Amino acid sequence: MIQLPKPEMKGKMSLEEAMSKRASVREYRQRELTQEEIGQILWSAGGQTRPWGGRTVPSAGALYPLEIDLATPEGLFRYLPERHRLQPRATGNLLPKLAAAALHQNFVARAPAVVVISAVYERTKRRYGSRADRYVHMEAGHAAQNIHLEAVALGLGSVAVGAFDDGEVHRILGLGADEKPLYLIPVGEPERRP
Repeated sequence: MIQLPKPEMKGKMSLEEAMSKRASVREYRQRELTQEEIGQILWSAGGQTRPWGGRTVPSAGALYPLEIDLATPEGLFRYLPERHRLQPRATGNLLPKLAAAALHQNFVARAPAVVVISAVYERTKRRYGSRADRYVHMEAGHAAQNIHLEAVALGLGSVAVGAFDDGEVHRILGLGADEKPLYLIPVGEPERRP
């Protein structure tokens, strides 16, 4: 397990400024993200904010169907929000394979990190039945927006990638049988400021 630095609760940029500066960024400097940056981004995607387990994103029935993974040149890691830790899942650089699965969008391979949002729909379906898909997708949108705004607040850039071969991403990441990949979000320091 890798313990991440405690997330900062007060940033240097207002929410309004982050929203005004948010842009899709596909060109990144070749600089690894710091542990502080990684921790802050993952916390924004679904970190725990309440003693009872509440998180940074709203979730229908507080069922939290999303799983958050981080792919870097060093390997693949699963974010564990309860303890703000990373669980190593694979070693080696999976980014080129993810780029190929993302219809050869090569900026995915050049990013220093890619956040992957996947979902276990059954967690929500047990309570909400046929409405579950809608609620899961709403939650994924909340998590993704938090990632994009946190990236801007940290002086980083990001882009949402939805064009990918679901089966290939599932295989590359070794996701569970009940997990479905929803988003790839490359993150890094922009080559040029938007």
